[in-house]
Amino acid sequence: MSHYRSNLTDLEFTLFEVFGRAEAYGRGVFASTGTEAARDLLAEVERLAVEQLADAAVDADRTPPVYDPESRSVTVPDSFRKAYRAWMDSGWYLADLPASLGGADIPPSLHWAMAELVLGANPALYMYQSVGGFAKIIDRLGTVAQRPWARHIVERQWGATMCLTEPGAGSDVGAGRTKAVRQADGSWHLTGVKRFITSGEHDLAENIVHFVLARPEGHGPGTKGLSLFLVPKFHVADWATGELGARNGVFATALEDKMGLKASATCELAFGDGTTPAVGWLLGEVHDGIRQMFHIIEQARMIIGTKSMAALSTGYLNALEYAKVRTQGPDLTGIADKTAARVPILRHPDVRRTLLLQKGYAEGLRALVLYAATVQDRIATADAAGEPDEDAAARNDLLLPIVKGYASETACAQLGHALQTIGGSGYLRDFPLEQYIRDTRIDTLYEGTTAIQGMDLFFRKIVRDQGRALGALLAEVDETAADGAAGDELAAERALLAESSAHVRSMAAGLGDRLLASLDEPTAIYQVGRNTTRLLMAAGDVLVAWLLLKQATVAADRLAEARRGAVRTPGARLAFYRGKIATARFFAREVLPLVAAHRSIAERTDPVLMEVAEDSW
Repeated sequence: MSHYRSNLTDLEFTLFEVFGRAEAYGRGVFASTGTEAARDLLAEVERLAVEQLADAAVDADRTPPVYDPESRSVTVPDSFRKAYRAWMDSGWYLADLPASLGGADIPPSLHWAMAELVLGANPALYMYQSVGGFAKIIDRLGTVAQRPWARHIVERQWGATMCLTEPGAGSDVGAGRTKAVRQADGSWHLTGVKRFITSGEHDLAENIVHFVLARPEGHGPGTKGLSLFLVPKFHVADWATGELGARNGVFATALEDKMGLKASATCELAFGDGTTPAVGWLLGEVHDGIRQMFHIIEQARMIIGTKSMAALSTGYLNALEYAKVRTQGPDLTGIADKTAARVPILRHPDVRRTLLLQKGYAEGLRALVLYAATVQDRIATADAAGEPDEDAAARNDLLLPIVKGYASETACAQLGHALQTIGGSGYLRDFPLEQYIRDTRIDTLYEGTTAIQGMDLFFRKIVRDQGRALGALLAEVDETAADGAAGDELAAERALLAESSAHVRSMAAGLGDRLLASLDEPTAIYQVGRNTTRLLMAAGDVLVAWLLLKQATVAADRLAEARRGAVRTPGARLAFYRGKIATARFFAREVLPLVAAHRSIAERTDPVLMEVAEDSW
C-alpha cells in the first residue's frame, strides 16, 4: 500500500462547508468550474496521487538522480520518470492555467486543494512540473515576442527554474555577482554561478527555461540594480513550432548531496563557460528584476506551505493508524495491576495529547492554506472585473510569509511528534516518517529562512502599510471570537481566541514602537529583530486556532441539524464533526495560553543577547 494517506474528507469540508466555495464555483470568472466538477477533479487527482505518484517518491529517495560530470547532465530514476509521465499525461498540470494557454482556469482555492494531494504524495514531482506558474509569469510580464515561450513551456512541457541564490551571497540577493552584457541583436550574455537551483538539470523535459536574476553592465549595487532574464538550456530554432537548436551556455556543475528530498535535482549552475555564451533575454524588456521575481517567490511560498501541511497530514494519519494497532502497557487506571490487558497506545494520555495536536496543526494548516487561497479567489474575481481588490491583495501579501514560515516550522516540529508516536520503528525505513522529516526540513529554508519570513512579515507587510492588513485580519478573528450565542459550547475557546488576538495585536504595536525608538536609539532595533519570528509564530497559532474554531462552529451546526432530524447524517460523518469540535477545543486550550508568554517576552527589554562577547560563545 502507498505510504501516502490523503484526507479528502477534510479538504472538501474546509473548501465547501467552511469557506463556502460551492457559492463561488460555477459563477462569474469561475463559471467553467462547478462544484461537482471540482469534487470530481479532486477525487481523480487523489486516485492518481495514491496509486501512481506516491511510491516513486520513496524509490527516488533510495536511488536518487545521478549527475554525470562528463556530459554535465542529471538522470532521474526510471520509476520516478514513469510517475512524472503519468502525471503530465493526465493533463491536470494544465488546470490552473488560463484558457489562452490551454488551461481550465480553475479557481486558486481548487488549484491549491489539488496541489496538496500531489505535494503530499510526491513533492519533488510537483516541483519538476511547476511549469504553469512560470508560463503565466511570461504570459503576464513578457513582451509580445516573448509570449511564445509561455506556449512552448506548456505545450512541450519544458522545465523551468528560479535562479536567485549565489555562492557566498545566500539570502542576500542584492550581493549577487552574476552579470549581463547587452548584445547587438538585443540578447544578453550572462556570466556567473547560481546555487541551490531546484530542478536545475534533469532529463524529464527536452528543455529548461531558467529565470535568472543578474546585474546588467553599468547597473548599480543592491537589489535595485538587478534584472530578470530568460535563459534556456537549449536555444529555440523555430519559434513557431518550438523546435530546439544548439545547446546554450548554461550547465550544471554539481548535484547537491542533500539530507532529504533527494528526488529533487538541486544543482549548481554556471552561466557562460568561456567557450559557449549563456544567452538570455530581458523579461518584458524592462529592468524590474526583483518585482518580477517576487511573482515567482509568492507562488513558491504557497507551494512550500502546502507541501509542509501535506507532509504533516499524511505523517499524522500514518502515526494515528499505528497508534490504533500497536499495543503496549496497560491503561493507566490499571497500571498497578500486573495482569491488566495491554491496550493500544492510542489509550495513553500523552500519546493522545501529541496526536490531537498533530491533528489540530495538520487540519488547521490545511485551513490556513485554503483560506489564503480563497483570498486569491477574491483577487482573481476582482481582476477579471477590472476592479482590483486592494484589501484582498494586502491580505494575501500578509498571509504568504505566515503560510510559508509558520507552516514549515510547525510541520517539522509536529512530524517529530509523529515519529515519537511510532517510536524506534519510526526511525527505520519501514515507515515513511523518517523520510517525511528529512524531506520537510528543507521547507524552513526554501525561499528564505524562517527568520527572513518573520522580518518580511513585520517590516514589509505590517510596518509598510501601517498595520492595516493585520488589523483587518484580526478584526475578522475577533468577529469569530464574539460570535457565540448564549450557552455556546465553544464559549471558553472563543474567549481564549479573543485574548490571544489582542496579544498579537499588542506584540505588533510594541515592535512598531521599538522600531520608532530606534530612530533616536539605534540599538532598540535589536529588540525588534529578536522578536519578528516570535510574532510570526504567535500570529500563526492564533490564525490556526481561529480557523479550527470556524470549523468547529460549522460542525456544531451540522450536529444540531442531525439532532433535530433536519438531515440524515451517516454515523461516520457525525464522528467527523465531533472530532472537529474536540480538536478546536483542545488546540485552543493547549496552544493559545502560550501566546501570552510570547507577548510577555517580546515586551521585555533584555540587552543580554547582543551584549554577549564573541569570546564568550
